Amino acid sequence: MAGSENPNIEEIPEEASVPDDEDLVLRSQQGDVRAFDELVEKYHGKIYGLTYNMTSNREDAEDLTQEVFVKAFEALPRFRGNSSFYTWLYRIAVNKTINYRKKRNRKRTLSLDQFDQEIKGDDVYHDLTAKGSPLRSMSLSELQEKLNEALQHLSEKHRTVVVMHDMQGIPHEEIAKVVKASVGTVRSRLFYARRQMQTELTEFMK
Repeated sequence: MAGSENPNIEEIPEEASVPDDEDLVLRSQQGDVRAFDELVEKYHGKIYGLTYNMTSNREDAEDLTQEVFVKAFEALPRFRGNSSFYTWLYRIAVNKTINYRKKRNRKRTLSLDQFDQEIKGDDVYHDLTAKGSPLRSMSLSELQEKLNEALQHLSEKHRTVVVMHDMQGIPHEEIAKVVKASVGTVRSRLFYARRQMQTELTEFMK
């Protein structure tokens, strides 16, 4: 019959909308604990990755990650949205981790299994293992160990940009917001850090 619906066509249900950070933050500020739990679940892995790569210790990273979210929860009523929640949270994590490292002044080695895949794509690794490089004959684990030693010798501001950019893949623009510096400054720090690491590794082979 004209105008009758095709019985073979099923209605496709609308996808449930996924709340964005702005909505979750607003609900959290209004006392919705579940909304904040969603923010924790969304960013826990990234914050743990940051703190782990900056401290080189799993227990420290776990403690710091928890402290970051506690600090974020306590400070959330004062969050005004002048930056994204993502940037604001990363800034808390970076500052807390740097302060922790300054207090403890620990120098521990990065786990090789964590460092494995990231380092293969890093510019420093490619430069130092290029054809003709004296480091080309080193095993990956040996090179990772030396790279970590060089990474530990960087200042906090230079180590921060290397971890965020080279190991976590965060764009220069986002790093600039987190560390409150210009994109040019971030690029400059990254360039200097890589040069310093290259120098240390080259001297190791002399």
